Amino acid sequence: MESPDPANIRIITTLGHVDHGKTTLMDTLLAANNIISARMAGKMRYLDSREDEQERGITMESSAVSLKFQVLGRDKTPITYIVNMIDTPGHVDFSSEVSTASRLCDGALVLVDVVEGVCTQTIAVLRQAWQDRLRPILVINKFDRLITELKLAPVEAHHHLSRLIEQVNAVMGSFFASERMEDDLRWREERERRLAEKKDQLADETDAAVNDTEEFQEKDDEDIYFAPERGNVIFASAIDGWGFRVGKFAQLYAAKLGIKEANLRRVLWGDYFLDPKSKKVISYKHLRGRPLKSLFVQFVLENIWAVYDAVVLNPNTEKVAKIVTALNVKIPPRDLKSKDTRNLLHLIFSQWLSLSTCVTQSVIDVVPAPSLAQRTRVAKMLYPDLHETTVEPRNVLEENIFTSDSSSGACVTAYVSKMFAVTSKDLPENKKRAMTAEEMRARAREAREARASAEDAAKTAGEPSISTAIPYTSAPPAPENGSDKTEPVETEVVLGFARLYSGTLKTGTSVYGVLPKYNASLQPNDPANAKHLIRATVEGLYIMMGRELVAVDSVRAGNIIAIKGLEGKVWRNATLCAPTSNGIGGSPDEDSACLINLGGVNRAASPIVRVALEPVLPADMPKLVTGLKLLSQADPCVETFQQQTGEHVILTAGELHLERCLKDLRERFARVEIQASKPIVPFRETAIKAPDMAPTKTPNVPRGTVHGSSASGIVKFTIRAGPLPQPILDFVLQNLSTLKKLQQDRRAKDSDNILDASLNAEDEVDTYGDVVRKPNVGPDQFWTALSKVCQEAGGEWDNLTERIWAFGPQKAGGCLLIDNRKLGAQLSLKRRLERIKNGENEKEFNEKAANDFDVHIETGFQLASFQGPLCSEPVEGMAFFVETVEIDHESLEKEVEQNRMAQITGSVISAVRDCCRNGLLDWSPRLMLAMYACDIQASTDVLGKVYAVVAKRRGRIVAEEMKEGTTFFTVTALLPVVESFGFADDQDPFWVPTTEEELEDLGEKSDKLNIAKVYMDAVRERKGLFVDKKRVEFAEKQRTLKR
Repeated sequence: MESPDPANIRIITTLGHVDHGKTTLMDTLLAANNIISARMAGKMRYLDSREDEQERGITMESSAVSLKFQVLGRDKTPITYIVNMIDTPGHVDFSSEVSTASRLCDGALVLVDVVEGVCTQTIAVLRQAWQDRLRPILVINKFDRLITELKLAPVEAHHHLSRLIEQVNAVMGSFFASERMEDDLRWREERERRLAEKKDQLADETDAAVNDTEEFQEKDDEDIYFAPERGNVIFASAIDGWGFRVGKFAQLYAAKLGIKEANLRRVLWGDYFLDPKSKKVISYKHLRGRPLKSLFVQFVLENIWAVYDAVVLNPNTEKVAKIVTALNVKIPPRDLKSKDTRNLLHLIFSQWLSLSTCVTQSVIDVVPAPSLAQRTRVAKMLYPDLHETTVEPRNVLEENIFTSDSSSGACVTAYVSKMFAVTSKDLPENKKRAMTAEEMRARAREAREARASAEDAAKTAGEPSISTAIPYTSAPPAPENGSDKTEPVETEVVLGFARLYSGTLKTGTSVYGVLPKYNASLQPNDPANAKHLIRATVEGLYIMMGRELVAVDSVRAGNIIAIKGLEGKVWRNATLCAPTSNGIGGSPDEDSACLINLGGVNRAASPIVRVALEPVLPADMPKLVTGLKLLSQADPCVETFQQQTGEHVILTAGELHLERCLKDLRERFARVEIQASKPIVPFRETAIKAPDMAPTKTPNVPRGTVHGSSASGIVKFTIRAGPLPQPILDFVLQNLSTLKKLQQDRRAKDSDNILDASLNAEDEVDTYGDVVRKPNVGPDQFWTALSKVCQEAGGEWDNLTERIWAFGPQKAGGCLLIDNRKLGAQLSLKRRLERIKNGENEKEFNEKAANDFDVHIETGFQLASFQGPLCSEPVEGMAFFVETVEIDHESLEKEVEQNRMAQITGSVISAVRDCCRNGLLDWSPRLMLAMYACDIQASTDVLGKVYAVVAKRRGRIVAEEMKEGTTFFTVTALLPVVESFGFADDQDPFWVPTTEEELEDLGEKSDKLNIAKVYMDAVRERKGLFVDKKRVEFAEKQRTLKR
């Protein structure tokens, strides 16, 4: 399927909230290409090829299809367009599928349910389209619900539609405003830097300001909004097969009203009216109190309402006949008399307001061709910090990509956004090819000749003819000996889901695979890049047609394809490169001009649901391991690994995603029975200052103070724990990525290899359960901003930045180790980082610190913050002050002489860890749970039940809002992950009822439980820790009671 002209290719995706009609819309477009029956469009959901997708009625995997449309040009000659479309899921569990699809596309059809309006995923997909610089087209779907469900009048529907478009535009405006604020801040910082440089050159600051003539460049936001008159809004009902833009009705009424089509298109939407006397279009200012209907209501909505009224609401065959005649559509008499009103409605609208024609024309008009779109989109992929619309190409490779050059001499560049698995029998080369008519005739001719020769042989032998006993069959000959064995087990083949950005890719071509961690600033033969640059051979190229694959020999730039031959080499995404269409011939150094990295290691949605797996039969463990490897390669969002305990763990985005992964493991990848543990949900441990707490563990000292010592009392220390003020905690958590970058730079200087250090740091840190936040300060401003926050907190927190020893857990988290010693040099992470930045060596410092046991104290703190005292979960929001450290040097020298230094350091680490844990328990400990933010839409009759369900799962209602013009309420709630499989209020797991009232209401015989202790015990039991649990409750001595 090659387009005669690369300018006639479009690549788009469907985006939207779950159940807003994306797959149904795709069915209509497939029916227009005669891939499925028009009658089955909307019912078949052709692109939902998985069995569980059909059962649940939702899309779980993105599917691609290439469609061919012929459109009449301005000179009335037909032009062929190829539209590559990707249908994406709307469920939040599969948001990674949306991000992988949007990176391959130039435009997006953003579907919004006209009744439900803007939902959470609608905002998420709009943000994705904004970040990837897609050209969006707003499709207001399920238009029929306004008529049949809400039963709105045309005027009310017009107001409802206006509000809906305003809501969507408000979301787009918020993205624009956020970006402009960042641009403004960046411009001011740049201007201050320039002024500081000029001030050094010029004596007076006013002279510097006068000489700085560059002004802040404002950007126009007009082209980011959706406006029906601009043609980027489609009103549609995908289930009924119709859709229109206001331009369609402007074309119909231009001649009748005597108004130019362009002028009518401009006024057909909005508060414009037709003056019945002057027959002129007037605005609302000139109404003078007259109750006129707007042009959109009068000429568009009332006509659609009339069709629905005559066909569905109040069936009237006479009215239908008049409408059919007036619209000049051809409906067979049998269908006119049919009682299937939906089918009749579909027939009328599909000829009058064809949805496929409308969508195709919109895509051609709004979405640019790859040769135009790639100049802006790929520039952002290459330079993520780019803030201009585009940049000039810097070399031949960028020139080829920006122009989508498909000539044979152009560099081949393809981006594989994800890998997906298909069974080997679904590959075209393994399918039985359907016989052509010529082959069937030839086979029949051979059968007749064989029968005639058999008859002749029988006659010559004098035997009666047995031709009547030989049945005519077109079956193939019987199999040879040994070929009738049972068929082999179907294997899974992993293919790459890719877009070709430049050049022509052919089957059998050898290409380079540039993996996401490849550093373009280093040479290809650099040791850091060697493992991120692979060679692969393109074993097969396929055009994806939903569930079908069509094999092709070559593909030109601007197409979506599936590539075979990357299994085991490309894990999640990669960039395929070659100097020409003939493939690679030399070494990577010779071909370095064609190497480029379009991918990144960023993940759209981090998986949160963790489950341990094991096979029912232990002998099937190798099959499970192999299946997990296949699954992690075929699913862009799943993570699989083996814990230190030996358990095989799978991380998924949600409960539905987990179900799909387990089903795939059992039926496709491992093909064994699997047992899954209960979902392992992340917790965080902390402590707060409660009104009534138990007496301190150490008398006559501040709360949280604990004395500790190593073996033989050689090292004695005092550590005080305390809750971290909320502003400081919020700042640290908000800027964790900045803190990690500072730590990576530190390790990089030590190892003299910045890439290895950053990659190793990335592999080491387990961010499971961490909320990904966007930092609000850079590495240069981190310490200054933190100092300002500490000053605002006041008290002992003032001047804290100079005393911060370390952050934890894993050197970047919500806990602080603070050096509060009065004697000796205080340890300061800030000063250490400054010394490294200035080029000083930290090894000398580490050797001195090791002698003073400072490194081991920090290690004990890291262990304590990584595994808290409640249930060995990470600690957050605690500060640990090292008050004193005393070393008995005489005893230490004796231990060193006896070579027992390892025992001393080990005991120091263990003692510090235990002190930190006991210091936390001296306060009022708390268990923090992960929470889901849920948006629930419910009608008034079930609103009470929604509240009951949320309360039962220990959720919390945050807000409730009624959608204007509908009977729906939008309820915003916080639901604990552990109960949503739910969240209890913060509660001390060690709290026990003490007063008489508490014992009566919440005592042991009460039905109410300490929820925090239930969660804590469940986690401890899973980890094999001691659980303080009563085995027998309310036991009574057996006796015979008197009557």
